[in-house]
Amino acid sequence: MARLLGYVDPLDPSFVAATLAIAFNPLFWNVVARWEQKTHKLSKAFGSPHLACYTLGGAILLLNFLRSHCFTQAMLSQPQMEILDNPMAYSAGLVLLGMGSVFVLSSFFALGFTGTFLGDYFGILKEARVTTFPFNFLDNPMYWGSTANYLGWAIMNASPTGLLLTAVVALVYMLALQFEEPFTAEIYRQKALQAHKRS
Repeated sequence: MARLLGYVDPLDPSFVAATLAIAFNPLFWNVVARWEQKTHKLSKAFGSPHLACYTLGGAILLLNFLRSHCFTQAMLSQPQMEILDNPMAYSAGLVLLGMGSVFVLSSFFALGFTGTFLGDYFGILKEARVTTFPFNFLDNPMYWGSTANYLGWAIMNASPTGLLLTAVVALVYMLALQFEEPFTAEIYRQKALQAHKRS
């Protein structure tokens, strides 16, 4: 780890921008989604929960593109690590990128747009939580697939900065899950209770 940190300038503006983008994104969508779940103000402003969810989803996608851009710029602005600059490492990075993409895309297809982009906070609920692939293979496959994408990209670029930023991505996702998982579970618990009362 000390050797890795020797390649990284944490005060470099592009590194700071990437770190802020990584930390901001889950904070943004969690705060906005919880606010919507409590107040329904986005749904009221857009005239429908679906339109509000699509708008938030679009904003999240744009923020994720910005995060990826900042991540790449931070890697390009700092030195490479010689030990990673070889065909074997590049191939390993490519495999990670491919696996991460499979998890991200299959999660999206299993959940749909509203399921991916916090539709449950807008009252757009599925009949039950999704348990098909990749959810039967890995908990939170969207997050870990995204982390694998960043790790693969960092290795392909032989970038210690990328490796460190990937660790930040993983840490931020783990923190986000501490808030998201219990909250989502409670939404579906309430749905099951209401269905039981009606039956």
